[in-house]
Amino acid sequence: MTGGEIIGLGYIGARTASLDDWRQFGTHLLGMQVLPLSGGRIGLRMDQATHRLAVREAAGEGVDYYGWEVRDAQALQSLAARLEAHGRAVSAMPPALCEDRGVADGFTTTDPEGNVLEFFHGRALANTDFVPGRPIEGFRTGSLGMGHAVLNVSRIEPLLPYYRDLLGFRLSDYTLAPFKAFFFHVNTRHHSLAMIENGHAGMHHLMVELDGFDDVGQGYDLAQIEPGRVAATLGRHSNDHMTSFYMRTPSRFLIEYGWGGRDIDPDRWQPSEMRCGPSLWGHDRDWLSDEMKAEARRLRLEAARHGMRASLRVASAAGHTLP
Repeated sequence: MTGGEIIGLGYIGARTASLDDWRQFGTHLLGMQVLPLSGGRIGLRMDQATHRLAVREAAGEGVDYYGWEVRDAQALQSLAARLEAHGRAVSAMPPALCEDRGVADGFTTTDPEGNVLEFFHGRALANTDFVPGRPIEGFRTGSLGMGHAVLNVSRIEPLLPYYRDLLGFRLSDYTLAPFKAFFFHVNTRHHSLAMIENGHAGMHHLMVELDGFDDVGQGYDLAQIEPGRVAATLGRHSNDHMTSFYMRTPSRFLIEYGWGGRDIDPDRWQPSEMRCGPSLWGHDRDWLSDEMKAEARRLRLEAARHGMRASLRVASAAGHTLP
């Protein structure tokens, strides 16, 4: 397998029909810091990066682009050359776009399903401290990237040669029930990318990880006040051990709001099939069919009967800081 240039999910650009809803959602619920961007857009900060989310107002909702960070300028050139050698169109990001994204250099391309991918190096740092929108300890980012992105895809297998073999995402594990999903890593975070095979397109969810467990619980309380906001109840995943819940954003995709994700050793990790399902407990997903909900519940109860447990990650006091 080639690759190894990509080191994390750097940023995401989204669109919404209601920018004011995103302002309220981003600060009051997520605890991010909202700031104005050019063209009437808003940016959402999670750490010392200038912004991690950029949201523009548009008639429809969804994701415009995914920004993936690479090691350095040489890695950026190597990745662009490999994509072009395999017939994938690559467009250099002009200086104005680099400045807008807060990066030194980058290029744009699309995956086989039409998702816009931006690869960059040299992330800019803000000259002011991150100020959370509500009292939280902060987000676990730094060398791990901003979190993970999960894509809806029509079929997973045709995308494997692109993401795994060409871009260098490494398989962490996969599950076939109650739905089919593959998980990939690029650093010590269990996965920075995943795909759910459901016949749809676009982003399924973005995961952001909190430094404080109580921050997640308090966010859960806040989300439950708003009818229809919670899309999956509080639960714990069987593969990355994240304790989290899912909520709907004003852009329709979901955000997984979690704590306690496991670290892995990428050089020693061996992928495997998760036969116990995606969650050890909880995570009742309202988007599943009744049949899939029943299967997910059966798998969780079976895991409980077998006494399946996962240890808790103890974060270091220093955490993961931006380079």
